[in-house]
Amino acid sequence: MTVYRSTIGATAYTFDGLVELMAKATPLRSGDELAGCAAATDAERAAAQWALAEVPLARFLTEVVVPYESDEVTRLIVDSHDPAAFAPVASLTVGDFRDWLLTVASGPDAAGTFAALAPGLTPEMVAAVSKIMRNQDLIAVAAAIEVTSAFRTTIGLPGRLSTRLQPNHPTDDPRGIAAATLDGLLLGAGDAVIGINPATDSPRATADLLHLLDELRVRFDIPTQSCVLSHITTTIGLIEAGAPVDLVFQSIAGTQAANAGFGVNLSLLNEGNEAGRSLKRGTVGDNVMYFETGQGSALSANAHWGVGGKPVDQQTLETRAYAVARQFNPLLVNTVVGFIGPEYLYDGKQIIRAGLEDHFCGKLLGLPMGVDVCYTNHAEADADDMDTLLTLLGVAGCAFVITVPGADDVMLGYQSLSFHDALYARKLLGRKPAPEFEAWLDGLGMLESDGRLRQVAAPQSPLRALAGPR
Repeated sequence: MTVYRSTIGATAYTFDGLVELMAKATPLRSGDELAGCAAATDAERAAAQWALAEVPLARFLTEVVVPYESDEVTRLIVDSHDPAAFAPVASLTVGDFRDWLLTVASGPDAAGTFAALAPGLTPEMVAAVSKIMRNQDLIAVAAAIEVTSAFRTTIGLPGRLSTRLQPNHPTDDPRGIAAATLDGLLLGAGDAVIGINPATDSPRATADLLHLLDELRVRFDIPTQSCVLSHITTTIGLIEAGAPVDLVFQSIAGTQAANAGFGVNLSLLNEGNEAGRSLKRGTVGDNVMYFETGQGSALSANAHWGVGGKPVDQQTLETRAYAVARQFNPLLVNTVVGFIGPEYLYDGKQIIRAGLEDHFCGKLLGLPMGVDVCYTNHAEADADDMDTLLTLLGVAGCAFVITVPGADDVMLGYQSLSFHDALYARKLLGRKPAPEFEAWLDGLGMLESDGRLRQVAAPQSPLRALAGPR
């Protein structure tokens, strides 16, 4: 294990291994303080960042943060690494890599260069460089990366901002879900997915919701995909029973132990991916997996321990979850950035920083990355903070965001974005929905000549007629 050293003023700092160095270099957040791995002072954090900037990227291939022998996520990361893709940056330090990323991002073939590089990067490399980048660095580089995926709509194209329409209901009442879904469709939401968090994980309730969404989609010929976010074992069983499953969902984390807490492992995720693809329900692509992640998930499960029994910082573990996700070529990945609570991200400043980190790290590793721009009611955050994060993510080229009626999820009890918030971002930044969904809206007479959503759906629109007066 390497000992890292740095001096700030007259004070010398020592960091015992990459686990401690990475944790101490992380911008302040409450989760790392809770875990006991955060820097004690701003000076110690700055010293750790200086030391981290001097670490060769290649060292992350030989010095792991979670033991190889006991963690299948580490084995996946190490065993799937592509040396040829890594070659262009193999001689760089973390600090050099930051400069390289910013230089490439401003060049003419940034998208192609980043796409070729992704298989050569490990999550720890990407987490490390993010720790020494300013917010504007994270935004500038992410905006230059292009990652697309497809099922019935194409996600992540340049100039597009997609949305998940989340019509949750406390009792899974079909009328309430249908009303929320219709509201979102009339406001141009739902091109990434119409996705329900069910109030229960029972197979029968999940099947009922799947049939409800599929009947709605077929009735109005909506080019989108549906998903009921039950456990992957429930979904696999429903696929075998003939239910109309589009996407296979699962929450994932960055350690084997944390994934075990979710009741999953890599083998089970592969089984779900194969089951979903076997249905061949996609029309423009066959990406069927939908993953959600969130900083603090491993810590909350007491599954955040690394080499030497030391706690690994939550942002590094979050980035490791993206290695799990990219193994299965998902349609959608999103971090529920403020959902886990202030114990992990205390206030608006920490949530904004984490959202930009997660988005940058996911895209750089080759994922169609979205963000649930959200906070819990006991966090020191408010809607103004979410406006800021939404706007920054829109500039950074975020693939999709989650939207709920009135920005208030009455089932999960947290604050996200509203359908109108997505319209704000699309109009302000000149973003459009996925092309297939945009064409559908236009065919229903729901778009103005300049592509903006009509204030009131055209009378001939079947959605408008179903909704009645507004």
